[in-house]
Amino acid sequence: MEQRRLGGSGLRVSRLALGTMTWGEDTDAEEAANQLVAFIDAGGTLVDTADVYQDGESERVLGSLLGDLVPREDIVLATKAVARRTEGPFGGGASRGALLTALDGSLRRLGVDHIDLWQLHAWDERVPIEETLAALDTAVSSGKVRYVGVSNYTGWQLATAASRQRHASPTNPIVSIQSEYSLLERGIEREVVPAAEHHGVGVLPWAPLGRGVLTGKYRNSTPADSRGASSHYAPYVEHHRTERASRIVKAVVTAAEGLGSSPLAVALAWVRDQPGVTAPVVGARDTAQLTGSLAAEEITLPAEIKGALDDVSALELGYPERRLG
Repeated sequence: MEQRRLGGSGLRVSRLALGTMTWGEDTDAEEAANQLVAFIDAGGTLVDTADVYQDGESERVLGSLLGDLVPREDIVLATKAVARRTEGPFGGGASRGALLTALDGSLRRLGVDHIDLWQLHAWDERVPIEETLAALDTAVSSGKVRYVGVSNYTGWQLATAASRQRHASPTNPIVSIQSEYSLLERGIEREVVPAAEHHGVGVLPWAPLGRGVLTGKYRNSTPADSRGASSHYAPYVEHHRTERASRIVKAVVTAAEGLGSSPLAVALAWVRDQPGVTAPVVGARDTAQLTGSLAAEEITLPAEIKGALDDVSALELGYPERRLG
């Protein structure tokens, strides 16, 4: 698998990342082990989790696989800190105390002494950004974290955090942002992607398959074994089951038929090669699904197909993103 630099940093990661949101719930430890081995065997390195996934169980499952099954040094270990709000003295959220407590919890569940990429899961308007960024510096200077990133920030939030962090701590810049990005959700192209490119921040798209809709499996019905049929994930999938999405999925299916590939691979290849993107984060219910995602490594979209997909999914831009004549 091709390796790419993460933003402007010296960290190199595989251009597909393995997501573990379902590990510890829909994906048990045995299936997680199979997925991790398949991903590493394909040349993948970047594995992403979060302290909030299944109340930390995703981190525990991943941690249990490191060492005996997969050498710790073979992966770039990424996790995210949500730090839920509490009534305690630190107040939760993105306060320094809450974040550093969350970091210690992640290290304990993962069973490691450091995290390669530690990401803030969301902006917290109730905590000064300077305090939040100071927690990132403490995490790196303590040796518990190697690189830092953010997730789900708007364009102005990313620009604010990245510029202040680079000014206050030039040797510890924000190197990545995780955002939802797919043919069905291109909103980050308005401001997040330009801000990321300007500040040397790599984009790690989550839900690059439109929450599963771009695979085409929901075109006529809801498969019984799909997330769309799950009580806890159905609303997550329904978000993208719209008339606009149906038109885009039809175009993806047509492109896949013309290339002799799958809709999944076509949709993933499109987002993988968008400007500013380092590595889409792909999750899978089982190893067969993951193998389908890894097949995207075998294709590069011809310019005419990419152009057609760009057109059918295009954003309606206005002032000030689009200059007026």
